[in-house]
Amino acid sequence: MEPIPFEQFMARALHDHHHGYYARKIQTIGHGGDFTTAPMLSNTTALAVAAWANLALRESQCRNLIEIGPGAGTLAAAVMKSLPWLTRWKTHLHLVETSAPLTKIQKQRLGNRATWHHTIQDALTACDGHAVIYSNEWVDAFPVRRFEKTTMGWQEIAVHFDQQKLAHESLMPLSPLPESSGFLTSHPIGQRIEVHESFHRHLTDWLPLWKSGKMITIDYGAEAKTLYHRRPHGTLRAYLHQQRLEGLAIYQNIGRQDLTADVNFTDLQDWSRPWVTQQRLMTFSDFLTSNSKSTTPDAAHDFLTDHQGAGDAFLVLEQERSP
Repeated sequence: MEPIPFEQFMARALHDHHHGYYARKIQTIGHGGDFTTAPMLSNTTALAVAAWANLALRESQCRNLIEIGPGAGTLAAAVMKSLPWLTRWKTHLHLVETSAPLTKIQKQRLGNRATWHHTIQDALTACDGHAVIYSNEWVDAFPVRRFEKTTMGWQEIAVHFDQQKLAHESLMPLSPLPESSGFLTSHPIGQRIEVHESFHRHLTDWLPLWKSGKMITIDYGAEAKTLYHRRPHGTLRAYLHQQRLEGLAIYQNIGRQDLTADVNFTDLQDWSRPWVTQQRLMTFSDFLTSNSKSTTPDAAHDFLTDHQGAGDAFLVLEQERSP
């Protein structure tokens, strides 16, 4: 097999209609699956998102609430349950999901309480562009381009498999770089970074259709200046049955494991700037504590709000689009 850019490999491994992880393998999320998301650990996340959504719906005068990439539907169900009854009665929930197995799970959980869409463009069209939008661990599911800094400059990483199906990485010739703040930060020779350019392309396809409302993007990551601190090999890893795999091990369970990389939130802000009117970045801990004051603390709540753990490992980007 000839070398292909890593982004192409990752896209096939995750999203191929017949063999991709999200298309065929993913059936369960949580303790019995390959990874666990924050809403499954505590109701803190749902209460905070519901409190934020309630205010956002009221201030924007929107009646449509969109969740992108709703996973098992746990967060969507809990958010709707946590909304004040009058807001819940007025609000139309839209779920954007591309995975057939996950859509089936969501419909079992939510029944007729939502409308499903295959793309965010379809959801925004149904809302005439006016919507409050949220996502949790959505951006990290997009394929990434990988680069290594060499004495000649930044070179893209490619991968190929030999006759024994063993993976080999190589560097492609120098070529124009994608738009990313990652290249503007000082890095030593040998540093590897990831760029979610596939998400950039996706964002520019649908963000112009968003006419008004507010949006939060919750994900693990950091700003460009700190993202790769003490991470010379980058942030890419795989998850298989809750086990974290790195290095060449990420190529050993193709289609049977999740692949992911941390999100560069500086890029998200830069890429969104032409279409949003306001942006604010905060830690997950600050978002939770400011929006879920009524939550009774427990071990999971403490873990999610811990500034030394998930509280700072996750960030929340709040954006607004004014008509």
